[in-house]
Amino acid sequence: MRFTSVGLLGALCLASGPLAAAPQDDFDRCLSALQPQAIKQGVSAAGFTRFTAGLTPDLSVLPLLDAQPEFTTPLWDYLAALVDTQRVDDGRAQLVQHRDLLARVSAEYGVDPATIVAVWGVESDYGRVFGKRPLLQSLATLSCNGRRQPFFRGELLALLKLLDAGDLGADGLTGSWAGAFGHTQFMPSTYARIAVDGDGDGRRDLVASIPDALASTANYLKQAGWRTGQPWGIEVTLPPGFNASLAGRTQRKPLADWRGMGITPVGGGALAPEGLPADANAALLLPTGAKGPAWLVFRNYDAIYAYNAAESYALAIATLADRLRGGSGTVTAWPTDDPGLGRTERRELQTLLLARGHDIGAADGMVGTATRRAIQLEQQQLGWPTPDGRAGQRILTTLRTAPPLPKPTTAMPDSTVFTLPPNHAAYVQSPAPPSAPLPKLEGLSLMELQGFPAWKVETPLASAAISVFGGQLLSFVPKGGQDLLWLSPTAQALPTPIRGGSPVCWPYFGRQGQGKDVPSHGFVRNVPWTLKDARREADGTVVLTLAPPTLDNLDLHLTMQVRIGRTLEQQLITENTGSTPVTFTQALHNYFKVSDALQVSVSGLDGLSYLDKFEDYATPRIQKGDWSLNDPRDPGRSDRIYTQAGGRYVLKDPGLKRRIEITTQGSRSLVAWNPGEKGAAGMADVGPGWKNYVCLEAANAGPDVVTLAPGARHILKQTFNVQPL
Repeated sequence: MRFTSVGLLGALCLASGPLAAAPQDDFDRCLSALQPQAIKQGVSAAGFTRFTAGLTPDLSVLPLLDAQPEFTTPLWDYLAALVDTQRVDDGRAQLVQHRDLLARVSAEYGVDPATIVAVWGVESDYGRVFGKRPLLQSLATLSCNGRRQPFFRGELLALLKLLDAGDLGADGLTGSWAGAFGHTQFMPSTYARIAVDGDGDGRRDLVASIPDALASTANYLKQAGWRTGQPWGIEVTLPPGFNASLAGRTQRKPLADWRGMGITPVGGGALAPEGLPADANAALLLPTGAKGPAWLVFRNYDAIYAYNAAESYALAIATLADRLRGGSGTVTAWPTDDPGLGRTERRELQTLLLARGHDIGAADGMVGTATRRAIQLEQQQLGWPTPDGRAGQRILTTLRTAPPLPKPTTAMPDSTVFTLPPNHAAYVQSPAPPSAPLPKLEGLSLMELQGFPAWKVETPLASAAISVFGGQLLSFVPKGGQDLLWLSPTAQALPTPIRGGSPVCWPYFGRQGQGKDVPSHGFVRNVPWTLKDARREADGTVVLTLAPPTLDNLDLHLTMQVRIGRTLEQQLITENTGSTPVTFTQALHNYFKVSDALQVSVSGLDGLSYLDKFEDYATPRIQKGDWSLNDPRDPGRSDRIYTQAGGRYVLKDPGLKRRIEITTQGSRSLVAWNPGEKGAAGMADVGPGWKNYVCLEAANAGPDVVTLAPGARHILKQTFNVQPL
C-alpha cells in the first residue's frame, strides 16, 4: 500500500506541527543497526555512510500515520478537492500537450491516456507538488519510530539501493511524509520494481522525466491487472428496499445477478457497459451508504485501487479520468446538506472572508487554520448552533448574500462599570485571617507561605496552598513533581495584592470599563476569603469551596471550588442575585513557573485573533503558530487577549522537561502576559523574576464579556494536567 498523495495533502491542507526531537543517540544507533541489512541488499558501505551522514529525526511525520485523509475526510470533501474544475481543465490541457507521448505509452501498456493523466493529476497536480519533506529523513525517522517500522525500513533500504546505484541523486530529493516521490509518487520499492525508461535515455527518472513517470504509471496499472478497453465502473441506481449488505469491493457477482436485482445505470437503459464481456463480474460500492451515489466496479477499478488501497482514492482517480474524457461526473447527490468545495470555490470563499475583514493571508485555495478560524467566527456571527469552521457549500452560499459586517471598532468593548462597594475598604484594611474554626479533614491545615496565611492541602496525589487573602492559589505540586506555579520571592506585604500563584480577577479584568477610583483587577484580590466546605474523595482528592465576603451594592455573588488531586481543577461560580442583567469580565491570572520564559512555547492558539495592549488594542491580529515570548520589540514582553479561544492549550517547557495541559470551560479568552525585561525592571515584586514565569489566564475579557440575567449563573473552569515532555 502507498500512502497519501502530496497532491491531496496540498488540496486539503492537512497540517502537523513540529514535535519534540527524538534523542539523536537513539536515532544514530537505529541507523547503525540497519547498515548490515543495507550491505546485504547490495548497498555499499561507503554509500550507506554517505547517504545517512548528518541525518536527524523528524517526528512530525509520526502523527500522519493515523491521519491519512483517504480514511478521515468525508468522501464529498475528498472528491471536491481532487476532482474540481481546475484539475479537470489542467488535465485536459495535459492530454493535448502530451498527445503523442500518451498515445505511445497507451499502445505499449494498454492503459488509456485519461487514466494515466488522472493518476498524475491526483498524485502531484501534474508535477506542481512533489512534496517538501527530505525523503531520506522521513523514511529514516519512520524506520526507527512509530508503528510500521518494518515496512518503512524496507522502503529506506530500497531508496538507499537506488541512490547507491545512481538511479537517483540524493541532493534535494524530497517527497511526501511517507516516502513517495516523483510525478506520480512511487514508493522506493515500487520504483525499483515498476519504473521504466520512457524517454530512452538509459535512466529511470520519475522526478525529472515526464515520459519516464507516465510510462511507469501505465506499467504499474498493467502489472496490477489492467484490461485494455474495459471500463473501471459505472454509476448505478438501486431499486427501493435494496439490501445494502451486498455492497463491498470483494463481494463480486456476475452482471446478470445485479441486473436481476433491479440495478440500472443512472441514465437509464440496460445494464450492459460497453467493452465488458457478458459474463463479467462486478462489485457494488456504496461508500456513503445506500442513500448516496452507487457504482458497479470491474477489474480495472481493482488495478487503480492497487495504486493506493483506499476506496476514496480509487474513486478520485476513476471519476477524474471520466471527467477528462468529457463526462459530467457523479450524478447522484451526496447524502449531506453541505458538500465540499473545489479550489476555485475555496478561493472565492477566502476572497469573501478577506472582504469581511479577516486576516487570513492570500486567497490561495488552501484552507488552513486561519481560514477555518475566520469561518468559525462568521458561523458564530450568523448564530449557527455548531460553528465548526468547515469550508463547505453552506458557508460559501451564505456569505455570497450576507450583509456586510459592521465597521470594526479599534476599541475594546467596556464591561458594565462597577462602583466601589462601601464596605470594601474595611476588609482591605484588616489583614487578619478569619477566626472561624478549620474543618476537621485529613490533609487540611493552616500554614504561612512567605508570610501569607494559607490553607494547606496534602493528598496522596498532590499538595497545594491557597491564600486566605484573595482566595489565591499559591502552589500546586503534583506528587513527585515540581510546583506548577511561580510565587514572587519579593511579593509585597498585604494589603498589596500577592504577585504570583493564581489571583482571582473579578468582577472585572484589568480596568476594562473602570475608572481610577477602583482597584485594578477587581474587588476580591486582597480581602479575606472564607472556607465554606471541605471534603475528601475516595482516592484522597480534596475539594474545597471558598467565597469572598459579601460586598455591599454588588448584585453578583462569587463562589470558588478547588479540586486538588491528580489534576488541579478550579471553578469560579458567578451568580446574579439582583433584578437586572449584569455584565462582567474575569480571569484566573495563572503564573506558571518555567525554567526560562524565552524558551517555552504554547500550542492551541494558532489562528486565533488577539488584541495587543502594546498596540493599544488597536487592530485585531492573527496568531501564527505556537505562542512564545520571543518578541523582537522587547524580550519576554507580551500583553495579549486572545478572543474566542478554544479552551485547550499546552505549555511546553524544555528546561523543566514538562508540558502543562490547560483545559478551560466557560472561558472565551486567554490572556498571555509577561512584562518583559524592561517592564519588570520597574516592578519591585518581579524584577529579574520575569524569566521564571509566564502568565496564561483563563478569562472572559476584551470583547468576550459575560452578561448574566437575574437569577442566572456562570461557571469558569480550568484544569491543569502535568505530563513529561
